[in-house]
Amino acid sequence: MTTQTGHTQAIAASRVIGTSVYNTEGKSIGSIQDVMLDKTSNGIMFAVIGFGGFLGIGEKYHAIPWASLDYDEDKGGYVVPFSKEQLKAAPAYSINELTDADGETARDASYDYYKVTPYWH
Repeated sequence: MTTQTGHTQAIAASRVIGTSVYNTEGKSIGSIQDVMLDKTSNGIMFAVIGFGGFLGIGEKYHAIPWASLDYDEDKGGYVVPFSKEQLKAAPAYSINELTDADGETARDASYDYYKVTPYWH
């Protein structure tokens, strides 16, 4: 699966986790906490982005479709094509909710909200 600008080079998940994520205004919105994989289709379901909270307390997690993240070498992080307002209004989950129903609930809500073409179709 490629990003919007066609990035397709392989990278280890351990290098992705902890990487900063920026919105369209160039502001840091959080970092990648994890990557959810679809074991049956071999697709990347979504990146788990941590927003807010203090020392892990009150932090909410957002499922961002992997194809929406575009690595920016100058920033040393990923940029998503969403505004601050879009991200604030996006579905948010506890870490446990992200894996409910094998992650499909969060995945489907994320792809629908951000209007990203599902990889599984």
